[in-house]
Amino acid sequence: MNGDNIPDVKSMSDAELSALCDRLRNKIIETVMKNGGHLSSNLGMVELTVALHYVFDFPKDKVIYDVGHQCYTHKLLSGRADKFDTLRKLGGISGFPKREESEYDCYNTGHAGTSISAALGIAKARDIKGEDFNVIAVIGDGSFNNGLVYEAFNSVSEINSNILIIINDNHMSITPTVGSMHEYLEELSNTENEERAKKLRHETIFERFGLAYDGVYDGNDLRLMIDKLTQIKQKLHEKPIILHVKTIKGKGYRYCEENPQETHGISAGNTKSTEYSAVLGQTLCDMAQTDKRIVAVTAAMTPSLGLSEFFAKYPERSIDVGICESHAAVVCAGLAVEGLRPYYAVYSTFLQRSFDQIVVDICSQNVPVTICIDRAGISGSDGETHQGEFDLSYLSIVPNMTIAVPKDIEEFKKMLLASVDFGAPLAIRYPKDGFKLFDSENRFEFGKWEILREGDDYAIIACGERMIGLAMAAAQIAYENGISCCVINARFVKPLDVAMLDELPHNNIITMEDNALIGGLGSLVDCHYAGSGKRIKNFAYPDEFIPHGSVGELISKYGISVKKVSDYIIGNAHR
Repeated sequence: MNGDNIPDVKSMSDAELSALCDRLRNKIIETVMKNGGHLSSNLGMVELTVALHYVFDFPKDKVIYDVGHQCYTHKLLSGRADKFDTLRKLGGISGFPKREESEYDCYNTGHAGTSISAALGIAKARDIKGEDFNVIAVIGDGSFNNGLVYEAFNSVSEINSNILIIINDNHMSITPTVGSMHEYLEELSNTENEERAKKLRHETIFERFGLAYDGVYDGNDLRLMIDKLTQIKQKLHEKPIILHVKTIKGKGYRYCEENPQETHGISAGNTKSTEYSAVLGQTLCDMAQTDKRIVAVTAAMTPSLGLSEFFAKYPERSIDVGICESHAAVVCAGLAVEGLRPYYAVYSTFLQRSFDQIVVDICSQNVPVTICIDRAGISGSDGETHQGEFDLSYLSIVPNMTIAVPKDIEEFKKMLLASVDFGAPLAIRYPKDGFKLFDSENRFEFGKWEILREGDDYAIIACGERMIGLAMAAAQIAYENGISCCVINARFVKPLDVAMLDELPHNNIITMEDNALIGGLGSLVDCHYAGSGKRIKNFAYPDEFIPHGSVGELISKYGISVKKVSDYIIGNAHR
């Protein structure tokens, strides 16, 4: 798989296509093991993707991959094989479809459930403009839990533009798929009760929505997929079609086939750190042992969020709603109004999908839901759709919401232990890894900051482990250059510790946060000090989407490094 020529799959024999699939798999395994990325989901998609490129005419025809992380074979077949070694690297190709990267990527995806709506929009635009091309949405069975899918189905007859929807059914999202829709898809492909399956297929739920259903087929049988897609292509002018195929997650790599959950996402390299998610799971288990009110809620990511042990020990107080973040938030609100203490664990990037429910169902009712926001701030190599740099900004505008940002794992534990009796909406944000414990003898108190280092010349107000670590290092360099800096742990971004801000004698203020500047800690401090005459410098992310790259590379790229901060302090000390 070297060179930038697009392989002419249409002219290949079956033997050549089979050999191509082997080369594609080897390239994906080799690259993901080195760079990190999504492994098992891509290995299961090789034959289906090759068949799509054999039958359809990309980029004239359009294919949209739901979520998008299973697009590696598509990238290798569309002129990016020579760049594939740069996958997920700063300045390299993305691990997700990206319109800015290739004309073969017609739509940027990153979150579940969007592909069918996008396909309908593209197909409608095609029809309005009088153009002629095919539109395909490839969606996993895990995404079928998401409400957007049914909103799209409900519009199929109204929009009246023909598309092909391929269900890539491998029983998994990141974890095994849950819910009634999963059970329905299972029944459709039930080989043990073929008569029951035939009856269900006679008129499926999809046909009630105006789609023709065709399934179930082996999505890893390349010749079968080519033949089936060729047949369907001839019928796409008649009505929208759903093709239901079964694939094996991790296909072709035995370890991945046997461990699809563990090999869904592979991290590059190893780091000696404690994951905040592990601390969350253990602490909630300890709390739940004595407090029967505690319930854990997730949206299809139980192991990644550290809650496997909790789900095993307390199944009656464990809820996995599937990829339905909005639903999860409202379930939490319902639990809370009945006196329970729900903990909604979710990645920052996916919490965005719950925003309306946080505003209306949680905060307007002022109910005690604790949102545990994992992967907050820069999350790294998955890029724009997966960074967590917005949560401080959109949560800070909501009345009744308190936002906590622990400086380290020990403070995180204290926040969790205190949260159970807090009695109002609370969000605790944290990164994936914890590396450093900061010495502090101060008692933890809701709404109060702490001074970690005394100093007279500058006050550095920082939140979160990453930023406090950088602030402490920059303060030490400044000290070695004759400048003393006070470092403040702004462990509550909302409310600000107004009493401490009002008492600070410093005229030179620096804020540091792992978040966008707009709406974050820096802008809130700026508003507080408006008209005071204090000179404030904000270190945060600009008004743009953050690309893929390592966490360290991206923080440095946006000027939030020890050197940048210390250079600013030293360069402006006597102004």
